Amino acid sequence: MTARLMLAVGGAVMGSLQFGYNTGVINAPQEVIESFYNLTWYDRYGEYITPGTLTTLWSLSVSIFSIGGMIGAFSVGLFVNRFGRRNSMLMSNSLAFIAAALMGFSKMASSFEMLILGRFTIGVYSGLTTGFVPMYVGEVSPTALRGALGTLHQLAVVVGILIAQIFGLDLIMGSESLWPLLLGFIFIPALIQCIMLPFAPESPRFLLINRNEENKAKSVLKKLRGTTDVSSDLQEMKEESRQMMREKKVTILELFRSPMYRQPILIAVVLQLSQQLSGINAVFYYSTKIFSKAGVKQPVYATIGAGVVNTAFTVVSLFVVERAGRRTLHLIGLAGMAGCAVLMTIALALLDQLDWMSYISIIAIFGFVAFFEIGPGPIPWFIVAELFSQGPRPSAFAVAGLANWTSNFIVGMGFQYIEELCKAYVFIIFVVLLILFFVFTYFKVPETKGRTFDEIASEFRQGGAGQADNKTPDEFHSLGADSQV
Repeated sequence: MTARLMLAVGGAVMGSLQFGYNTGVINAPQEVIESFYNLTWYDRYGEYITPGTLTTLWSLSVSIFSIGGMIGAFSVGLFVNRFGRRNSMLMSNSLAFIAAALMGFSKMASSFEMLILGRFTIGVYSGLTTGFVPMYVGEVSPTALRGALGTLHQLAVVVGILIAQIFGLDLIMGSESLWPLLLGFIFIPALIQCIMLPFAPESPRFLLINRNEENKAKSVLKKLRGTTDVSSDLQEMKEESRQMMREKKVTILELFRSPMYRQPILIAVVLQLSQQLSGINAVFYYSTKIFSKAGVKQPVYATIGAGVVNTAFTVVSLFVVERAGRRTLHLIGLAGMAGCAVLMTIALALLDQLDWMSYISIIAIFGFVAFFEIGPGPIPWFIVAELFSQGPRPSAFAVAGLANWTSNFIVGMGFQYIEELCKAYVFIIFVVLLILFFVFTYFKVPETKGRTFDEIASEFRQGGAGQADNKTPDEFHSLGADSQV
């Protein structure tokens, strides 16, 4: 682990922290922002806003972040091959600065439209980030550290969420006078990234495979690896480059049409869905409400407690992902979440009869969050980079990112209505989905631990994945799925 590698990864994941911060920042100051909407409406029209219109405006303020994310995620391929991975991250910060200005000055300008437009803009930035960062980190990391360093993306996301939850407290920046600063704070991580990234190298894979600049790629590899002998890395990249030259340009449609890419893109999309449709966003979006219903007197602090658990178990995943393997951790995470969701359902259903069930529901939520960060949280982001070679990788990130943000939007918009319909039994829906994702992962997802990008991609090229479809996991060794649960 060299200083240059730490700088490259550290600079990149500042974008991930930004994504996490903007995911969590909007929940705590809801009441003061709604009050701002009301007063602004009164100043303009001489009457207070109707409850229905206020709900619509607030829902739009929350959900437009995900709409921006969908657009950003789907646009990843337009930037990374044209401008490079590092330069794309640098350029995207212009969106963060614009969003910070729009949201930070929205109260001064008496314009809730500025706040909503700012949420959309930072959503586009975050969508781009969910493609740029895992791709760049995966390409600069040595094979032996790829999983651990890939997990840093998710660690930065959860640290960002935790910072937003703490800053959103009334006594810090969640007050009526300081909430614009809370939303405009995003210019600081953007500024830090703009300072750090110019000192970080471009992806050596991009330099060699996309730009054919072997000497530059060799120089960058020596700095990243801290050694003069980088022949094995170069040889692997050259082999991937030769393979890429034999393939035609891979479009998004080609990912679904070609038998070579159909299996890995299916795996990439389903793993992204397993992250968002696991119920984790339902817990985070409505955690304060869930804790209140469970009888917690200060639910906002319980929510921050869940954020601490979230961060701690992402660190655990960071240290075990290269030992246990991606597939194993994903299976453990899904199974554990399903168990906790069942426990949560029982606790919420019996809450009126037994007061002590409120403690069980809190334990279940903390367990749910912990198991999420062991597998389904970090792994879907970086495994996309591992399943594809350099040519189809940007298109694969665009499709996987779109799947992730779309499912995020669906849960964010739909959960409150489903919760009203199903009451205490709402998490049973997620239990069913988690079981389905577990079965898919067990039979279809290969283990990628310790394997080069080209080794993984060549298995799919040779049709190994297709042959493995009807085999048991014990026979899955041809795809490297040798970590069993």
